Amino acid sequence: MQFKKRLLTLTLMCTTLALAAYLIYTHGILGGGSEQASNAHRRSIVRLEMPEGRQMGGGLGGASQPGSNQRSFLLDDIPGVFAQDAHPNVRDRSQGETAQDWRKCHMETCFDFDRCKNGFKVYLYPRQVPVSAPYAKILSVIERSRYLTANPHEACVFIPSIDTLDQDVLSKDYVPDVGTKLRAQPYWNGGRNHIMFNQYSGTWPDYGEELKFIEQGILVKSSMSIDWIRYGFDISMPLFAKNHPQSGGEMGYLHNASNSIPSIRHYLLAFKGKRYLNGVGSDTRNVLYHIHNAEDIVLLTTCKHGKGWEKLADERCYIDNEEYDKFDYQKLLFNSTFCLVPRGRRLGSFRFLESLQATCIPILLSNSYELPFSEVIDWNKIVIWGDERLLFQVPPMVRSVPQSKILALRQQNQLVWESYFRSVDAIINTVLEIVKNRVARHLVRPSYHWNSVPGAHVVLPEWSDIPNNFPFYYKTFGETPGDHFTAIIYATSAVTASSPLFRVLKMVAKSQYCKKIIVLWNCDVPPPPSSKWPTDLGVPVRVKTRDVHSLNARFLPFKEIETDAVFNFDEDVLITTDEVDFAFGVWLEFADRIVGYPARSHYWDEALAKWIYTSKWTNQFSMILPSAAIYHKYYNYLYHNFLNPLILSKVEEVNNCEDILMNFVVAHATRLPPIKLTQRKAHKPPDAGTPPSAVAASKAVETDQLRFQQRQECLEAFVENFGYMPLIHSSMRMDTMLYKDPVSNMRKKYRQIETVNS
Repeated sequence: MQFKKRLLTLTLMCTTLALAAYLIYTHGILGGGSEQASNAHRRSIVRLEMPEGRQMGGGLGGASQPGSNQRSFLLDDIPGVFAQDAHPNVRDRSQGETAQDWRKCHMETCFDFDRCKNGFKVYLYPRQVPVSAPYAKILSVIERSRYLTANPHEACVFIPSIDTLDQDVLSKDYVPDVGTKLRAQPYWNGGRNHIMFNQYSGTWPDYGEELKFIEQGILVKSSMSIDWIRYGFDISMPLFAKNHPQSGGEMGYLHNASNSIPSIRHYLLAFKGKRYLNGVGSDTRNVLYHIHNAEDIVLLTTCKHGKGWEKLADERCYIDNEEYDKFDYQKLLFNSTFCLVPRGRRLGSFRFLESLQATCIPILLSNSYELPFSEVIDWNKIVIWGDERLLFQVPPMVRSVPQSKILALRQQNQLVWESYFRSVDAIINTVLEIVKNRVARHLVRPSYHWNSVPGAHVVLPEWSDIPNNFPFYYKTFGETPGDHFTAIIYATSAVTASSPLFRVLKMVAKSQYCKKIIVLWNCDVPPPPSSKWPTDLGVPVRVKTRDVHSLNARFLPFKEIETDAVFNFDEDVLITTDEVDFAFGVWLEFADRIVGYPARSHYWDEALAKWIYTSKWTNQFSMILPSAAIYHKYYNYLYHNFLNPLILSKVEEVNNCEDILMNFVVAHATRLPPIKLTQRKAHKPPDAGTPPSAVAASKAVETDQLRFQQRQECLEAFVENFGYMPLIHSSMRMDTMLYKDPVSNMRKKYRQIETVNS
C-alpha cells in the first residue's frame, strides 16, 4: 500500500514539473515573453525542416515558385522568424539590442514607404573619391537609369557613392572604415531606404559574411547564404568578374540553332578550376577527382596558385596539375551538357555565370547558397542541385535527365542569362526592378513576367496586368490579338484636293480590318476644315494637332488607339488596300514583330570598327520603316516609358531617326528580326510637274546626304545607349500565295499586289 502511495506521489510530481516546463517554454510565465518562447520553438522546427527544400536533384521537379528555395518560404510563412535567427553566429552580443534589430529587418520595419509617394525614384550620392572599376560600373548604371533623380527629397531609395563592394581586408580594393563614412551621409537615417552592394565580405581564414555597416539598409550581395540573408529585404546577386561587360554582353550560346540539337553535347559533365589545399571551400573541390574519368566526365583542378603552394602540396597536386593542362577550358565549357559549379572560398563562383552563358546546365555543389535573384527567378527550371556531402550521387543523377528536360533547362538558361546576367547593366537594373516590385505593390509583376520570354525588363506592369495586352503572351495563354487595326498617318505638309494624304486615307479606309484612322498633323499651317476632307470613308477619322511637334509623337500611346494593332503610314506612301490587308494578316501570326514593306539594313565595317547604316537593296535587312508598317500598340508605350529621355532627345535634335529607334526597341524586346513583305520598286511617288533646276537638284542632294549622315550618327548613338547592337538580320521575305505564279490573276486573293509590282 505504501509503495502505491509513493508511486502515485512521484507520478504527480513528475506531471507537475513537466506541465510547468511546458508553460515556461510556450508561454514564458517565469519571465520570458510568450512571443519570444514561441518563436524559439518555431526556429527549432525550421532548422529541422530547412534541408528538405534542397535535396540533390531538386532542380528537376517540384512546384515551387520563383524564389524557389523551399526554405525561404518556410521562413516567410512564420511571422517574426528569419533564417538568420537560426544561425549560431548571427548576433553580436556586444552590440546589444541594436545588432538584433537590424538583423531582423524587413520592408515593413526598416523601409520608409512614405518616401516613395512620388513614385520609384533613385538618388545617387555625388562621387567624392575614386572607386574600384567594378563599383564604377555599378554607379554608371544608376547614372543612366530612367529612375534617377537629382532631388534627394523626392527620392524613394538612395545609393551611396562610397565603395562597399570589396570588404576583404587583404584586397587592394578594400575601403576601410566604411561604416563611419556611410553614417556621415546627409540622408543616411540608420541606412533606411539605402541600397548597398557587396561582392566580397570577410577574409582568410573563415571568410565571414557579417557586414555591420549595413544597419537598416538593403544589402545586395554576392555569395549570400540562406543563414544570413534577410528574406524579402536583402537581395542575392551573382558574383561577376571585373571584366564583366558594362552593357551588351555575349548572347546565349543557343542562338545558333546547331548548338541546341542534339541536346547531348560531347562531354556529359565538366569543371575546371582551382583546388584549395586547406581552409574554407577545400573539402568540396578536393574530392572531385573521385568521379573524374577523362571521358564523358571531366573534372579538373589545380593547386598551382597562390604564394607558396608547393609547401602545402599534397600527393595529388602534381597529378592534378598534369591532367589540368590537357584540356582547354572554353572547349570544355561550350561542349558540355552539364557544368559542375562547386563552391570556392565563398559560396558563389564565377563558373555560375560562365555556365549560364554557355547554356551548360549548372550542377550546384554549394550547400546553403542563396541563388541570385531567387525572389523572382524560378531556379528549378534552370539548375540542378547537388549536395557537397553526396558527390558520388552526381554522375547517376545527371545521366538520368531526359533529353527533353535538358533542352528545356538549357532554353531557360539562355532566357535568364540574356535578361538578367549578361552585363552589369542587366544585373543592376534587375536589382532596381526587384526593389521597385516591393515598393509599388499595386504593380507587382507576376511570375511569368520574370520567367518567360522576353523577360521582365521590357514588360512594364504600368501598362497592364492582363497578359493579352502584351504582344508576347498570346501563344502562352492560348489567345489571339484583335481582328482590327488603328491606322496612324503622319502628315507634315499642307493638303489640297489631290493631296497624297487623301489618297492614302481612301486606300486604308477600304480595308475590312481598319477600325479607326488617326492623322497626326505636324504642319506649320492648321489642318483644313472637315468639309474639305474625304467623305463616306466608312471609318472615323481623328485629326490630332496637340502634342504633335516632334517625330517622337509618331509613337505616342494615344488613348484613341483601342485595337492591339497599329498600322503606321507616311502621308505620301504608295500603298494599296490589298497590301494593307495582306500585312495585317501576316501580323496576326507574328504579333510581337514589326511587319511591313520598306526595309533598311546595317552592317559592321571592319576598317572603321563601327556599325554602318545602309539603304541599299541587299540580301538581308534588319529594319522596317514605319512609312508602311504594322506593330503592337504596346511598343508605343515602351518607346516612351522604357527609353532614357536622353536618347529620345536625340531624335528631336535631328528631327530624324525615330524609325530606327523603334526598330531598336522592338528588336531589344524580342531578340527577333522584323518581317518584310512583298517588295515594291518604289514606296514613294515620283516628283510631278516641272523638273527641278540644277540649283534645286543640288540642294535636294545635299539634303539627302545630310539626312543620311544624321541617320548614321543616330545609329551610333543608339548602339552606345543600348550598349550593344540589338538589330538582327533576316533574309526572309513573305509574299502572297500564287505571287508571280503563271495562273490567272482572278484566282489570286491579293490581285492589286501583283499589279503594282509587275
